[in-house]
Amino acid sequence: MKKKLLISIAVVLVLIISFYTFRGSGTNDAVEIMTEAKFGEFVISITTTGELEAKNSIKITGPSGLRAARIWNVKVEKMVDEGTIVKKGDFVASLDASELSDRIRATENEYQQSLSKYTQTKLDTALTLRQSRDELINLEFAVEEKELILEQSQFEPPATIKQAEIDLEKGKRAFQQAKENYQLKKQKAVAQMQEADAELAEDRDERDFLLQLRDKFVIEAPEEGMVIYVREYDGTKKGEGSNIGAWDPTVATLPDLSKMISITYVNEVDIRKINKGQHVKIGLDAFPDKKLTGTVLSVANVGEQRPNSDAKVFEVKVEIIETDSTLRPAMTTANEIITDVVPNGVFVPLEAVYNQGDSVSFVYKKSGLETIKQEVILGKANANEVIIQSGVDSGEKIYLIAPQGLEDKELELLGKADK
Repeated sequence: MKKKLLISIAVVLVLIISFYTFRGSGTNDAVEIMTEAKFGEFVISITTTGELEAKNSIKITGPSGLRAARIWNVKVEKMVDEGTIVKKGDFVASLDASELSDRIRATENEYQQSLSKYTQTKLDTALTLRQSRDELINLEFAVEEKELILEQSQFEPPATIKQAEIDLEKGKRAFQQAKENYQLKKQKAVAQMQEADAELAEDRDERDFLLQLRDKFVIEAPEEGMVIYVREYDGTKKGEGSNIGAWDPTVATLPDLSKMISITYVNEVDIRKINKGQHVKIGLDAFPDKKLTGTVLSVANVGEQRPNSDAKVFEVKVEIIETDSTLRPAMTTANEIITDVVPNGVFVPLEAVYNQGDSVSFVYKKSGLETIKQEVILGKANANEVIIQSGVDSGEKIYLIAPQGLEDKELELLGKADK
């Protein structure tokens, strides 16, 4: 008897299992994927990719006199590897001095010509003034001679005396004119010497400046730190073979690693949601398990076109709160910028919400054994979920995939009070 009972129970179980198995395998029944409406803190955020950079850094620059030397671009000939730890005064880079050397040779030639001109002017003026002084001495003797003649002609006929007086007056006038001419020649000589001296000094100063500038083509570290290459506008890093310009001769930087920021870019659609001081969750590609926090330090007022991108973006700087010795410039970060937080809200996944027309949103929710096509009022949304202001309560079952055959089901509308 007991054996027959066990056999009967086993048969019934097999029949039940077979029934549900064949029923579930029918092509007309879809798998139901559902979720519950959640209640709690609702976080709205924007996720971007960024790159670490030191908040403060010391620039390692090339010579500041390139513009004065009329040299607009200089190639970096040698440079230490990025990440090298240097002490103050250590070698960092050297620049190609070929153009400067050509300029020095040309300036040296100009200086030698100016020196030759200065020497020649000095000799010419000295000779001219000496001749003028000799002439003055001779004219002074001539005046004295004519005075003696006049004294000795006192007993001569009046015509002879008159002639002596005329000769003496001519001698005095010639001597006076020679004195005035000597002063003019002296002034002219001084002007010529000043001009030659100024030209010589200018060429000498330019030569000395270029020689001093050449010494600065070997660039040393201004302080102790880690050498980090600077980036060009297109994102490439300056290194050996790169050019530095006269307007921005920065070669590399020595960052202060105790305070880091993440430089990121937000598209023009989302930038209005970003404000200074917002909280940021930061992850590192190099250390997936490391979680950091930060705050928005600044938001650019003007958008820009990044390389290989068609969209306009705005630069956002995020300051990292923690100090971490493992952080290095150029590390990639994942920044989750918290733009808004709703303390208490009912929310569901975005894919569970459907639209009818342009203005009515609805969900499929379970109500006992029945499925309802329920109108809902939506609130704020993030990348994955949306707040339901009315139409769904916390804990209610919601379909993630619309159940088949209910597309034409009548929509359960909310009352005016609910709206």
